[in-house]
Amino acid sequence: MKDKLMAAGLVYSTESGRMCPDCRQPVGACACRANARAAVPAGDGVVRVSRETKGRGGKAVTVVKGVALDQAGLTALGKALKAACGTGGTVKDGVIEIQGDHVERIMAALQAKGHKVKRAGG
Repeated sequence: MKDKLMAAGLVYSTESGRMCPDCRQPVGACACRANARAAVPAGDGVVRVSRETKGRGGKAVTVVKGVALDQAGLTALGKALKAACGTGGTVKDGVIEIQGDHVERIMAALQAKGHKVKRAGG
C-alpha cells in the first residue's frame, strides 16, 4: 500500500509529516534538498544593510542581504543580531530581517564579526 501511495505522489503522511516531492522521503530526512541548501549563495562579498517599511504597515524593519553563509550560519547570525539589538526578527530566503530601525547597530556588529558592510538605500 505504501509503495502505491508513493508512486501516486504522496504529499503528506500522518506517520512522517511532509514529504519531499523529488525523492519521496520525509522532509526531515530528505537528501536532495540538503545538497541544494548546503550551497552558499555567490555574491560580491559585501553585506548590505538597509531599512524598509514597504508592505509592513509603516513599521520599520532592518534588512541584511548578501551574507555568504549557509542556512544554519544565517540562522545563527540572525540570532546574534537579534540579541545585539534586543528585538525580534527572522531569516527568510537568505535575508535577515530585524524588527525596528537598527542599521547602525547591526553594521557595527557585522564589522566586529569581520564582514565587509555597506549601507544600502540611503
